[in-house]
Amino acid sequence: MKLVILGRNGVINEVREGDVKSPGDWRPIPGSLEAIADLNQAGYQVIIATNQPGLARGLFDINALNAIHRKLHDELERAGGHVDAIFFCPHRPRDNCDCRMPKPGLLRQISERFYCDLSEVPVIGDSKRHLVAARAVGAQPVLVLTGHGLETRERLTETDTTPIFPDLAMAVEALLRDENPEG
Repeated sequence: MKLVILGRNGVINEVREGDVKSPGDWRPIPGSLEAIADLNQAGYQVIIATNQPGLARGLFDINALNAIHRKLHDELERAGGHVDAIFFCPHRPRDNCDCRMPKPGLLRQISERFYCDLSEVPVIGDSKRHLVAARAVGAQPVLVLTGHGLETRERLTETDTTPIFPDLAMAVEALLRDENPEG
């Protein structure tokens, strides 16, 4: 099974001051939806893993989150793509749950639900929490410089070998090129 796990805010859609609390707040990063469609056409299952502490904080409810994700699905469908699942952690950092990245619980849920080992599965994110969670399950962390990616890159050590790309479109282009070097 070919699988890619993506963060949502800062990877697929623009980061907003505060939270994305409604469908009107959700705006895709240019090229991100087309990149997901490219993954789909190459036979990849695409999963989103996202922390959504705004639920626990009461900034939005599950109906608003579902409406945001409906907009994501609709816009992605217009771009010729789809996501196979969205996994989210609804907790605040202080709740100390296992599913809030950087802890690996959310990624383990994906592994269990899709009956797969995440070894070498790309986990593409814009923050250190994505990279840490990916490493904890043996997945391949990938950093994009959209969202919080620039700040995250500044905090990486010199010995960190995480692949870094300007955005999701470039990360997907490299993944597909590496998969098919003749193409």
